[in-house]
Amino acid sequence: MRRIYKIAKAELFTLFYSPIAWMILVVFTFQTGMVFTGLLQQVLRSQETGFGNAFITANIYTGQLGLLTAVQNYLYLYMPLLTMGLMSRELSSGSIKLLYSSPVTSSQIIRGKFLAMMIYSFLLLSVILVYVVISMFYVEHFDLPSVLSGLLGIYLLMCAYAAIGLFMSSLTSYQVVAALGTLVLLAALSYMNKVWQDISFVRDITYWLSISGRCNEMINGLICSEDVLYFVIVIVMFLTLSIQKLQANRTHQPFALVWGKYSLVVLAAMALGYATSRPVLMAYYDATATKRNTLTPNSQAIMAKLTGGLTITTYVNLLDREYYNGMPSMVNEDKDRLKQYIRFKPEMKLKYVYYYDEPSNNPRLNFVYKGKSLAEMAKREAEIGEYDLDMFLTPAEIRKKINLKDEGNTFVRLVERENGQKAWLRIYDDMFKFPGEAEVSAMFKRMVMKLPRIGFLDGQGERKIEGDRAKDYTLFSSVKTFRYALTNQGCDVESLDLSGDKQIPKEVDIIVIADMKEAMDSTVKKKLDAYIAAGGNLFLTLKPGSEEMEKFIAQFGLKTVPGQLVQPKQDVAGNVVMCVPTNAAKGLAEIFKMMEQRHQYVGMVKAAGLELAEDKGFKATPIMRTIDTMKTWNEVKTIDFVNDSATYDPSAGERLDSFVTVMALTRKVGAKEQRIMVLGDADCISNEGMTPPIRRYGTANFSLIPGTFHWLSYGTVPVDVSRPPSLDNETTLTKASLKVVKYSLLYVLPGLLLIGSSILLIRRKRK
Repeated sequence: MRRIYKIAKAELFTLFYSPIAWMILVVFTFQTGMVFTGLLQQVLRSQETGFGNAFITANIYTGQLGLLTAVQNYLYLYMPLLTMGLMSRELSSGSIKLLYSSPVTSSQIIRGKFLAMMIYSFLLLSVILVYVVISMFYVEHFDLPSVLSGLLGIYLLMCAYAAIGLFMSSLTSYQVVAALGTLVLLAALSYMNKVWQDISFVRDITYWLSISGRCNEMINGLICSEDVLYFVIVIVMFLTLSIQKLQANRTHQPFALVWGKYSLVVLAAMALGYATSRPVLMAYYDATATKRNTLTPNSQAIMAKLTGGLTITTYVNLLDREYYNGMPSMVNEDKDRLKQYIRFKPEMKLKYVYYYDEPSNNPRLNFVYKGKSLAEMAKREAEIGEYDLDMFLTPAEIRKKINLKDEGNTFVRLVERENGQKAWLRIYDDMFKFPGEAEVSAMFKRMVMKLPRIGFLDGQGERKIEGDRAKDYTLFSSVKTFRYALTNQGCDVESLDLSGDKQIPKEVDIIVIADMKEAMDSTVKKKLDAYIAAGGNLFLTLKPGSEEMEKFIAQFGLKTVPGQLVQPKQDVAGNVVMCVPTNAAKGLAEIFKMMEQRHQYVGMVKAAGLELAEDKGFKATPIMRTIDTMKTWNEVKTIDFVNDSATYDPSAGERLDSFVTVMALTRKVGAKEQRIMVLGDADCISNEGMTPPIRRYGTANFSLIPGTFHWLSYGTVPVDVSRPPSLDNETTLTKASLKVVKYSLLYVLPGLLLIGSSILLIRRKRK
């Protein structure tokens, strides 16, 4: 070990007696200092302008534009310059013969030089540690563990680059060739995740071998054994190859023997890499304060109940517009979307089935291939994508296996348990496309417990859950391609016709009565009365002047304020009102609290105010009320709010107030708490009404849906995947202190390094 230290010490002296090491240190310090101070400036500007900050630590260090991310992106430019002379200098000067004749082994030579690079790499890392110390002074509740995780990743990356550069330097006596060779090899390793991805077994190995983005998870605060072991294996592999190269030169081994040894080392490394990348062998540590890289506790509890075998089969339609997401070359990237769930159920099996059939979401086909058959379309699409058409099942073949017509023959996953339970995971029509934690957890939760069954009353002119009418409730209830639809959040929804002998199914947990227009006949009323008396939960929506709904809510002690609510605003009709959650609402559902934090509102048009008329045994809790900073009253005279201007007239029974527009009612029925939610505007959650004409004010009408049904289902759905808020939201940084930090890091520190290195190099040259 003493000889290794001596070689490392000699290499460091040689390194620092040359301008290259000092130049890289100065440039690295200036470059990282420029990025760091720029990020600090953004944080300060955001705080001073009133927008506020959240996750300051992540924004400075681990975000997409963070310091550690930037360092990872340009680190490959520095390391080849440092490593190009490690062995090339010995080979070109002839000093390698002295090493060969001295009592040191090839292994000691390589390990000594690598130790020198480890020390220099730590010196570079210490520059970033200076920034970390500064951040700890200026950022309250600084999330140090997550930054240390990122620094670990950057250090391992430096060491891996050093091992690769050391190997390339041992192959040639020309330093420039060694540097260029290192760059080429790093580029090749970065590209490996694109190589042979069409071959099922090989793609796992080449995907593992890729060094591109290997630090991302550690930079984001998640330490995974696969990533740590990747760097260890790569470092050991290239150090072993370097040792073999020196030994081959020393003993003049035959060419075939040398390459045979090289092959064994590489194959052994790949075998180890394949083994360590198996989910069942992976271990994780989330270093972030809010555990943002890990499933929320609710999702983890669901996964813990998911015992037995589980298979997820992804059906990929060649004619679907999203087919490329599941093609063989994209399989590993697609698997990463489920990585958090595989972490908690590593025995999960993933399969892919390829076919072609008529999709429901690709109108381009009829335009481009007008008059062509499905087989002709598929053949042409396969030719364009350079796929083998034989890998795709024909429509007849896929229909024998499974019926995907109800799913529109789109990109979809079928989740199957050992006990026969099945559920779907879909792609959604939004910018994120793939299901997030809320949707995946809701799907799994459906398998391990009974989730709410919601019946939408039909037959008396209520809003429907089918069709495209603007006033209906199709979007939030049953549209499969809408991420936040109840059917994608774990609920079963159905139309409820109670005419004749039809009964309310025992499995129904919530009944929605949406703006009933016609009186119920005695048979329907009797069934509903029995459901209510037994403690059944209800969601009621109405419009001002609705006689039937007025009669219906009277049994709960509620009534509507005469007229409709008016809240004059510029360029918007007077009967458009803005409502905010009450303090009581924040305790009912997390989403109401988030609305306040985000300064969001619910926009209603022609809304009714709700108030208690008499005590019917229910406890009433206001959930939404009109914003009290705006003048609001109940208008009883004006009807046309486009051509007329409403004016407040107290003599007509109008009053200025902050009116309740959503009311929650509760009472005890046996051991159960009965819950009823009443909404004073049936349009604000309709297909069209969820985008009211006041969007510039930050409306969030849809938030009523998850908030309401989370409460009505006793917190069962939608699955609560909210996380604790960040603590590192404030900075004590000022413009004056930022100026000091900026000048110190951009000019003083690099200047001192430059002056010190110049003095050392001049004195060295004189000697």
